[in-house]
Amino acid sequence: MPVDIYGVRHHGPGSARSVAQALDQQPPDLVLIEGSPELDAIVGLLGEEDMVPPVAALVYAVDDPRRATFYPLARFSPEWVAARWALSRGVPVRFLDLPATHAFALADTARTAVAEPAEPVEPAEPLGPAEPVEPTEPAAEAEAPDAGTAPPERVDPIGTLAAAAGYDDAERWWEDAVEQRHDAAADRFDAIREAMAAVRETDTRPDDDAEVVENARREAWMRKVIRAAIKEAPQARIAVVCGAWHAPALVPADFPPVSRDRTLITGLPRAKVAAAWTPWTSARLSHASGYGAGVTAPGWYEHLYDHLGHREHVESRDLATGWLVRVARELREEQLDASTASVVEAVRLAEALAGVRGRPSVGLSELDEAAQAVLCEGSRLPLDLVHSRLVVGETLGSVPESAPVVPLAADLARQQRTLRLKPSAATQELDLDLRRTNQLARSVLLHRLTLLGVAWGELAETGRTTGTFKESWRLTWRPELAVDLVEAGVWGTTVAAAAAGRVAERAKASDDLTELATLVSACLTADLPDGVSAVLGALAERAAVQHDVPALLHTVEPLARTCRYGDVRGVDTGRVREVLAATAVRACVGLPMACSSLDDKAAHLMGRAVDGAQRGLSLLADDELSDGWHSALETIASADHVAGGVAGRATRMLLDAGRLDEDAVARLMGRRLSVAAPAPQAAAWLEGFLAGDAVLLVHDTGLLALIDAWVSGVDDAVFEDLLPLLRRTFADFSGAERRTIGEQVSRLAEGGRRVQEGRTELDLEQATPALRAVARLLGWEVVDHDGAA
Repeated sequence: MPVDIYGVRHHGPGSARSVAQALDQQPPDLVLIEGSPELDAIVGLLGEEDMVPPVAALVYAVDDPRRATFYPLARFSPEWVAARWALSRGVPVRFLDLPATHAFALADTARTAVAEPAEPVEPAEPLGPAEPVEPTEPAAEAEAPDAGTAPPERVDPIGTLAAAAGYDDAERWWEDAVEQRHDAAADRFDAIREAMAAVRETDTRPDDDAEVVENARREAWMRKVIRAAIKEAPQARIAVVCGAWHAPALVPADFPPVSRDRTLITGLPRAKVAAAWTPWTSARLSHASGYGAGVTAPGWYEHLYDHLGHREHVESRDLATGWLVRVARELREEQLDASTASVVEAVRLAEALAGVRGRPSVGLSELDEAAQAVLCEGSRLPLDLVHSRLVVGETLGSVPESAPVVPLAADLARQQRTLRLKPSAATQELDLDLRRTNQLARSVLLHRLTLLGVAWGELAETGRTTGTFKESWRLTWRPELAVDLVEAGVWGTTVAAAAAGRVAERAKASDDLTELATLVSACLTADLPDGVSAVLGALAERAAVQHDVPALLHTVEPLARTCRYGDVRGVDTGRVREVLAATAVRACVGLPMACSSLDDKAAHLMGRAVDGAQRGLSLLADDELSDGWHSALETIASADHVAGGVAGRATRMLLDAGRLDEDAVARLMGRRLSVAAPAPQAAAWLEGFLAGDAVLLVHDTGLLALIDAWVSGVDDAVFEDLLPLLRRTFADFSGAERRTIGEQVSRLAEGGRRVQEGRTELDLEQATPALRAVARLLGWEVVDHDGAA
């Protein structure tokens, strides 16, 4: 029975062309492809018109979807070409790699052995009556390597062959030797198999090396599948499409005894797995994405495959011209000049470079250098603008609607079609007007996906859009989101149900009041009433027994923001306000006691919590809450045992709210900055009082005079320790504000202003221009003392 072994590079356009030619020349009765046998049930979908590459077969563990394996396929992948060839002609096609049900279980066993080396491994369950259980031999204990002896390195077959051919670039050698060769397909595969056999002989890794064991087990299973196929139809021709490394081990004439293979694959553990097709992207086919079997330039390889096709020979000029035309088109899209004449000149230069370097055809490096020299006038920057779009590509594949997917993914696909939100591998900017029904629905969907951990969209410029009817999103679809959807499917079968379920679980497990308050806002934004109820219940329960005042204070701002801006989306925030009121009251009652006897670090944290609560409550027009809050602030502002920074912030908030007049503030400042007060506490009070705003010192020279007098009276030895704190206090002011304050202080020193009992007389001459400007804005007529308008 003839068995044709086609060793390929998994994403090689030359390999794909060779496979197509070989299948046409020697049509098989069965096609076996390297891949998980779990894909046999869904391989028929590859023949449908709606299956547009790049796509990937996703095999995942049902109990833990994060344990997943992708099998990407591009239009220039030999596996894609072989499967489509077989399906279009009614030829059976199957996969012959080690089943994922065993691969996942073996990986779990290996992780357990590393984590708990002392635990014995239980014997594996039998595969079934046809496969009798044979006890597996324990792995031999590895001898400790000698000091200074490096472990054998992993063999790089392409790099080894490239070095033997005198190339310092493995990719360039593979492209010259394989991808752009035009000899007979059978000769190419024979040469690749012989070359790989020679490279395998140079592999010096021990037999118990993890990768060696894994490859041996996989190849044993592949031989088992081939033996079974031969036994099933002895007269049929079989085509095997596999990685070039495995090709020498799959030639039937060189098979080892069945007993040797059986010891490697009998009694393997199992895990429950499932398989599905998912869209893939060109970017994820590249080495840069971390894909081990990726290629450097997926976009270039696709272009190469399009021009090679099934033709025995293609003119180098046609290949170069087509690519450089695309480069010129992309440059024009970026508003850069790229004339037809310059394209012709660049083609000539690329061909000349290839000839000088002795290459069989123009390669990507020659085309890049020619484009940079001619189309970009020697500058790399213009080429970099378009390089990733061309060399890597931004293509996103698609799978048929009939392809098996988890219910959650099906619901998302339905909503994407309804809302006209088409996934794209390229980053999309999406501006939404929440007053429009369709755009509000888009926003709700994106927020629900965010809560689910499916990061399709990223909210941009959140600080500028809060409280408005606008939202800006940045959308990028990544293949890994398919795994996220599978994992999120445990929470529900629809996006709404799954998001609400995951939020409820998070609320149940969290004791962080700030996180719970933020979740409330997120649930309202995502229109999840069930989630809101669950989170508010958990928040009310935690807040009722919470004695940590900073935690209660941190909860106030997100809840207040939710109440203030929730009506933008038409949501009911009544219960949120109830929880907010209860939380704020508890915080106000406990605040005076919590602010006593704080060290510097605790005082800083308390100051941040007080600032947050102040920002939150200032958003609400609630007199009852405001009165309770200001009463608590008055208590800590007047108490001497409260840390200086916290007392200073409280005093400033009361001044801004009109609860303290300037005389009362001057008295508090005088007491806090008196000689009897410890200098570090006085400096901390001053920092808290002046934090972030210099208006007081610019316009109230009475307070400035008090501060100036305190700074002047500080002992020299103490002043050196206070200087960093004072510098930090004034560093937050702008340069113009610091300059104005300096001028005011110089006038105080010169006696230019009369300071009486902490107050300053108004300088009418200086104030006149400002008063005139305000009068004009108000539409008043300004009359001078002499009667002139």
